[in-house]
Amino acid sequence: MNEKILKILKEIRPEFEFEGVEDFFDEGMLDSFDLVTLVSELDKAFNIHIDGMDIVPENFMNVNAIENLLKKNGVN
Repeated sequence: MNEKILKILKEIRPEFEFEGVEDFFDEGMLDSFDLVTLVSELDKAFNIHIDGMDIVPENFMNVNAIENLLKKNGVN
């Protein structure tokens, strides 16, 4: 799952190396427009629907946070 998440992030913002970063937003790697794209790509890649209430920066601040959100949505 980790590799798939990193691949999606790299497709959205190829100029950044996302591995090991604590907060993509604080580091200026992602913004609110990227977040919308990321949610859409995760929905497609993992065949899920991320609830609007879960679309907050804290759930997308790093790879672990994204992974936890996906697990919450039933992805193993």
